[in-house]
Amino acid sequence: MREESMRRKLHNTIQELKGNIRVFSRVRPLLGDELLGMDSDVPQHINFPDPDKKILELEKLAGITPNEVCESVASVRRGSNNKYEFQFDRVFPPSSTQTEVFHEISQLVQSALDGYNVCIFAYGQTGSGKTFTMEGRGTGDNRGMIPRSVEKIFATRDDLLSKGWIVSYLVSFLEIYNETIRDLLVQSRSQADSTKHDIKLVGPNTNEVFVTDLTTVEVQHQDAVQVLLKRALENRSVAETKCNERSSRSHSIFRMKITGSNSVTAESCVGLLNLVDLAGSERLKESGSQGQRLKETQNINKSLANLSNVIMALANKETHVPYRNSKLTHLLQNCLGGSSKMLMFVNVSPKEECFQETLNSLRFATQVNQCNIGQAQKKVK
Repeated sequence: MREESMRRKLHNTIQELKGNIRVFSRVRPLLGDELLGMDSDVPQHINFPDPDKKILELEKLAGITPNEVCESVASVRRGSNNKYEFQFDRVFPPSSTQTEVFHEISQLVQSALDGYNVCIFAYGQTGSGKTFTMEGRGTGDNRGMIPRSVEKIFATRDDLLSKGWIVSYLVSFLEIYNETIRDLLVQSRSQADSTKHDIKLVGPNTNEVFVTDLTTVEVQHQDAVQVLLKRALENRSVAETKCNERSSRSHSIFRMKITGSNSVTAESCVGLLNLVDLAGSERLKESGSQGQRLKETQNINKSLANLSNVIMALANKETHVPYRNSKLTHLLQNCLGGSSKMLMFVNVSPKEECFQETLNSLRFATQVNQCNIGQAQKKVK
């Protein structure tokens, strides 16, 4: 039993030495009609010069106007040495598989099992592959980070039981749509629309929050979680814009609370795993949003700006961190501060005409990567 306690301590010490905020960049492959008129299926303006896969180089090609987003470009001329280099904890080129990506985050999932708050989220412009990274597609090799994380958690259950642990898993899944919380685990969209949810403090002497009237399900095996994930996918808000024919119009947050106790060692812990698929940023002009789509885009961009403000306030160690300026940051405040471990995927579109949005995303990710929020704290009951 002492060996298990030592393993947990060493594992999380290593994770803290890596940094409690980490940033990975992932470039999706060119797909379908994007390949028309291309000499190669590899993006010509994005290079990966580092064999250690930590550097991404973005090159401005001649013939592309910065605001020429979501327009088809048949051919471009290579310009001068107008290059931008970015360094992250890990860079995934278009050829990277879901298995490779999960291998790099699996140790953070282990930290949630060990009693830490963990937040992994996908950020980037619309159509850059965030939902594929987090949710994936189907039940084969294209499974995303959410189903793979669930698989890992349940794969450890028998081992924990053999060492005297009693563990329970509580799952919830919600979306934040136009600054309104919707429960994705209800039976129908109409039911989700009719119930009002608020964010409340768990108690007077804590910053921990919960969502009122939110469906939480105690799950005993991973198949039960797969059923819930399918229901959530059916309930999530998506719509077509000029930039993406199936654009996520909300931030989705999958949460698993892991509670464990060991009568042999008298240990106990509570871990919280948050896996977040953020709605994609869009320029209003290029997205062609009108009416309800316009309102959605404005709320998406505003909440992403508030997320940026919170992270910068943490980085600057400001006395006031504006968590309450948006539902997203208010709900995630316990997973964005110094008591947690956080990883951000900055997802990148390979389309050359999306150069400016890509540059903006990578610059923001660089700011996040330079943050130091302090040492994560294990949560004990």
